[in-house]
Formats: sequence, structure tokens, C-alpha cells
Amino acid sequence: MRGIKVGNKMSKYPIIQGGMGVGVSMHNLAGNVSKEGGIGIISTADIGYQEEDFEKNPIKSNLRAIGKEIQKARSIAGEDKIIGVNIMVALKNYADIVRECVKQKIDLIISGAGIPKELPEYVQGTDTKIAPIVSSLRCCKLIVEHWIKKYNYIADMIVIEGPEAGGHLGFKREELEEDVKPKLEDITVEVINYIKQIEMKTGKNIPVIAAGGIWDSKDIKRFLNLGASGVQMATRFVATNECDASIEFKNAYINAKEEDIKIIKSPVGMPGRAINNNFIKKIEKENYKINRCYNCIKTCDVLKSPYCITKALINSVKGNIDNGLIFCGSNVGKIKHIISVHDLIQELVCEL
Repeated sequence: MRGIKVGNKMSKYPIIQGGMGVGVSMHNLAGNVSKEGGIGIISTADIGYQEEDFEKNPIKSNLRAIGKEIQKARSIAGEDKIIGVNIMVALKNYADIVRECVKQKIDLIISGAGIPKELPEYVQGTDTKIAPIVSSLRCCKLIVEHWIKKYNYIADMIVIEGPEAGGHLGFKREELEEDVKPKLEDITVEVINYIKQIEMKTGKNIPVIAAGGIWDSKDIKRFLNLGASGVQMATRFVATNECDASIEFKNAYINAKEEDIKIIKSPVGMPGRAINNNFIKKIEKENYKINRCYNCIKTCDVLKSPYCITKALINSVKGNIDNGLIFCGSNVGKIKHIISVHDLIQELVCEL
């Protein structure tokens, strides 16, 4: 069994823990995943929400918290392990967050919720590696070829997020209907075949990572057999002792049934998969009054938005789930109990 190579480092196992924000995958989860042989990912979405001055100055709080979280994750995992961050392109201060992560010598940046066209500009000449999140072969080609043409930069990794993923989805709502929904397996094969051509032309190895709806060791093995270098998983890591979210958030996962999953429209402008809790039921009837703008998302129109996504996500991660948004993957209904990151990873690699 081969891990995933990022720069001069190699993970023990071919598993990346997906970034989950706000505050679900911070230093404790990411650090412990990397310690146990995977690749831990810190979400940078409003990463400074626990800073004392966050309400007054969220942008400065977020930038300050990045270094703190990365250092704490490294202290758990060890300097020889891979620590990454997830940065949404939709963030208003995207470039500043990328620069700060590079300044902190982060090993890997995974970037989606938009097309990270300028990402190579911020990492050239550094040891930080970058991976776009794509949802189709077309999207993959667009980014890879743009990076090569404009920056002479070859992607260090490709992360494919299929339609079963949690949180924001890179698909139109109508593409998520059961009878037309694309299969992650098909997208993965198409992208791998394309990336093989790029590898032959450039001589660079580019790991392709499959994500969205992957549940167990059999699923991981299936995608490895298709030619993927690894998988990214998020939902299963929520129900771990080390996850940074509140126990109320974790219990919402444990108590969720398949019929509780709902596709919603996010203020980001993309569809998202979430648990259909009291909060979602309320916003379907009337908008939540927005008393404070955190200047987080480029595409959010405060005057028209049904609710503040920052506030909704902070509420849920802190345990106020009746007034919070709880993103999840399609397999959330299968989760029945909380375990350790060590036990989960050992379960996930048992058949590899």
C-alpha cells in the first residue's frame, strides 16, 4: 500500500481528511489524522472565529489564527508529517489567506468553491504544493491548461469531488437529480486518463484523489484500482473524538437518517448538502435577519441573502444546532457512533 506524496513528504496511507468549515476540521482533527498516517486538512473558512476580536475584526482574526492552527497541528502530527489547508476561492480575501498559509510553510493547499485561476502566482518559488478541486474533466482541463499556459505551473495534485460530497457542490442543482447524477467513478477515470497525458508531456507525477461518498475500505480499494492515488474523506471524520466540532454537532451526525439529508442553496451561490434540521426548515419559511456582515464571501449579497452563512456555521460548530447549518456528505445516515481517528483509519485501511 502506497501513501500520497506531497513534495518531499509521503503519507503512510492514501487518505486525505477533507477540509470542513467553519471550525470542524481545525488543528486537533488535522494533526491527529496526519499523526496516524493520513493527510490532515485544516479549513481556513472563518478560521479565527474563536479569536477574541473576531466579531470586531474577522479578517485580521482569520489571518492571525492560520499560523496558530498550523503550528498546533504540526505539534500533534510531527514535523515529518503532511499538513494541508482548504481555501475556498469564493472568500473575499482569498489571496491574503493563501499568502499567509504559504508564509507559514503549509505543505499543501487544496482549493475549490470556485476556480483557483491565480493560485500558482502565490506559491511559485516555495515548497507549498497546490491542488484544485474539480467536479468534471472539463473543469480539470480548464484549470490545468490555464496554469500551464499562464504560469508554466503543473498542478501538484488533482482532487475530484463528486456529487455525493458534503458542503458546497460543484454541480448545478439539476445535475444532482438521481437519474442524471454523474458517477464519481466515471469522472475519476476520465480525469486520470487526461492527467496521464499531462504526466507524459511534462514528466511530472500528479496524484489524482477521488472524493465524495467514499465510505469504507472497499470503496477506497475500488478507486485505487481505477488508478486514483488516494481518496479524500470528510464526513466520517466528524464522528471522531478528535474532531474540533462540538459534541452537539457530532451527535447531529449520529442521529441523522438518510431521509434527513437535503440539497440547499447556499449564499455562496452553489448548492450544498446538509442535514435538514430546524434551521433549514426555518429559512424555507422566512429569511434570518442579518445583523452583521463578516465580509467572507464574494458572491453573497447581504440585502438578498436568506441568512448569514458564517453565523449559521459558527452556531452549529459551537453546538447551537437549531440555529445553525450542518453540512454533511451523502453517507451521514450510516454513522452510528464516535470513535478515535486511530481506529477509524485502521478500519479504512484494513482491506488495502
